[in-house]
Amino acid sequence: MKPAPFDYVRAESLDEVLDVLAAEQGEARILAGGQSLLPMLSMRLARPRVVIDVGRIRGLDAVETAKDGLVATAGLRQATLLAHPGLERTHPLLAAALPWVGHVQTRARGTICGSVAHADPSAELPLCLVALGGSVRLISKRGRRRVEARDFFTGLMSTGRREDEMIEAVSFPEAKRETGYAFREFGRRHGDFAIASVAAVVTTKTIEISVGGVDDVPARRAWPRLEGSALDDALNALAWELDARDDIHADQRLRRDLVRSLGRIAITEASQCLV
Repeated sequence: MKPAPFDYVRAESLDEVLDVLAAEQGEARILAGGQSLLPMLSMRLARPRVVIDVGRIRGLDAVETAKDGLVATAGLRQATLLAHPGLERTHPLLAAALPWVGHVQTRARGTICGSVAHADPSAELPLCLVALGGSVRLISKRGRRRVEARDFFTGLMSTGRREDEMIEAVSFPEAKRETGYAFREFGRRHGDFAIASVAAVVTTKTIEISVGGVDDVPARRAWPRLEGSALDDALNALAWELDARDDIHADQRLRRDLVRSLGRIAITEASQCLV
């Protein structure tokens, strides 16, 4: 299927991008890696009047370090972040999840911020952003603002980004001492979007579990340190609390079963690697 007609702008600067976004009043979309947007265009699920290519803008593909952790700027490729020195030490959850994001070929083009902007409920990077308590930095001609990940994802492929804004960067807090991290996912094939995925963050006193692929947005819950049947009961309650989806890939029952099984596996693994 071919995309609906659109105008193409190959931006030379961030100011040019912001000018077009402001002028088009919600009828423009950002093209960075294209691994999310291009299929949407081809299936005519997205019909923007203008597509703004930011690939030539210098400085948009950096990994930065800030007080709030690792900052992935708008054009940073997923493969670049996966190869970032020391990622397993500073961000073990990202290091565990990134190999599940698409395939080698798509990670070479796909961007971190593009996946966050797409907001697919089964995507790994939005889940990690929520699980780590990260944030999204947005920019427009009116200025910059920061939105916590838990507030940014508002529904199925829906976010809190305003029509004249683009995602300038996302921030992933660094791993904390005496904390264990684990990621687990189930899909039909490696590289497919997850039918269900789980990220666990465990300390000696608390458990935090985040679930993707089940509800319309990544869900994050915090519990005291639970063991045995108490943990099973909490996972079962979470499985029923989420508004599990029925689609061609899986039904609600399977997704709830995966919350229980993947949740226990991830929590056990995180508990075994407290650092």
